[in-house]
Amino acid sequence: MATDCKAWLNANPVEEADLSDFASAEEDNGGSVSGGRNLNETNGNWLSLSSNNIQEARLKAKAKRRLRKTSSRDSGRGDSLSDNGDAVRGAPVTPASPKSKLMDRKSRCGKGRGLPKKGGAGGKGVWGRSGEVYEPQEVDKKDPNYDDAQENCVYETLVLPLDERDFEKTVTPIVQEYFEHADTKEVAEQLSELNLGPMRSEVPLLAVSLALEAKTSQRELTSRLLADLCGPVLTCGNLESAFDKLLWELPDLVLDTPGAPQLVGQFIARAVSDQILSESYIDGYKGRVNCEYTRAALDRAAVLLKMSLGGLRMDNQWGAGGGQKPITQLIKEMNLLLKEYMLSGDGAEAERCLRDLEVPHFHHEFVYEAIVMVLESKGDKMFEMILQLLKSLSASSVITVDQIGRGYERVYMDIADINIDVPRAYFILEQFVDKSFSLGIINVKLRDYCPSRGRKRFISEGDGGVIKLESC
Repeated sequence: MATDCKAWLNANPVEEADLSDFASAEEDNGGSVSGGRNLNETNGNWLSLSSNNIQEARLKAKAKRRLRKTSSRDSGRGDSLSDNGDAVRGAPVTPASPKSKLMDRKSRCGKGRGLPKKGGAGGKGVWGRSGEVYEPQEVDKKDPNYDDAQENCVYETLVLPLDERDFEKTVTPIVQEYFEHADTKEVAEQLSELNLGPMRSEVPLLAVSLALEAKTSQRELTSRLLADLCGPVLTCGNLESAFDKLLWELPDLVLDTPGAPQLVGQFIARAVSDQILSESYIDGYKGRVNCEYTRAALDRAAVLLKMSLGGLRMDNQWGAGGGQKPITQLIKEMNLLLKEYMLSGDGAEAERCLRDLEVPHFHHEFVYEAIVMVLESKGDKMFEMILQLLKSLSASSVITVDQIGRGYERVYMDIADINIDVPRAYFILEQFVDKSFSLGIINVKLRDYCPSRGRKRFISEGDGGVIKLESC
């Protein structure tokens, strides 16, 4: 056995560290080292160590060598291993390489000229070189996935047709926004993006139905919208179908809008005048109408068309909106309104006419013209009637407090010029202002701001008859 161990050791030499470790291991086990042989005594008999103990000693020595190498390699990284194999945290040290190649991104094989990869067109989030134009790629017919039908395919965005619920929810905001911006091109673009399908004829029906409950200026915008949509979006057939449905639904529309038959008749006459509805449309209903509302609408349209032959302009039948009218025309209409009120004495009609003008920002002109008429009048009737009119308009908030104040202030500023033509203008204005304050039309500040005319008087005979001016 000893001969076999010596032969094995000669074939596998063991370093001194291994032998020392082996010796220490044997000493721990109670053995002894003598004459180059490792012996163990059991029951008074010396026995040689078995090959298993030698192999275990060799493995332990090898494990220790690995631990030493690993600890020396990781010493720069702040971690080390103890003799028992446990990790020991040390101070962090920046990794270093003897050749400074650790963080270097250059090629280590010695090839290349140091230029950027792919000429600067590579990398994450890069679309390619600047100025590079991609040409269409030809389909490879030898590709196993090649399909002949793919060459003639046209890819388009599919828009589903609108049903009744989606139509009203989608188109109603478009028409209401049009009443604000009055841009027919924008409406045409928005409708062209929708797949109206069979609901195309519902667009004029919805627009006219909304206009019946709107203002006069918005009805004029609706007539312009129908004329501009006919062609790009709608056809004459769609308009005829829409007006047929309107005439059929007149009994229901009258419940919300009592003047619906006359208004629908005006829409029909305007459509015929704009050449988006055939002239024979009205004649097609002769002898076939049983509803009185439908008959009234068609009669109204026929009368307007006959008047247009005599010189009536159909494009002005609705009138222009308040903001679109010139100022001179607004002033004339306000003067006519006041004169009509003085003749009839109907304050409700005057209020309705003032609302129809749709110029709430210009009501100060109405107040100004009313006070000037009082100053230029000779009787007390107009004085009292204008006061009652301004009181009712102020109480109903048709004319705001700001507009009333601006109207009075304009009279205060022009009273000197008015007094040239009306000598008693200052006296009448003071009475009118005091009465207005007592009725609650104006406030104390506006009353106190009212100007008064200076008085001429002689001081005494000792002054030599010099005339002195003094304000009240």
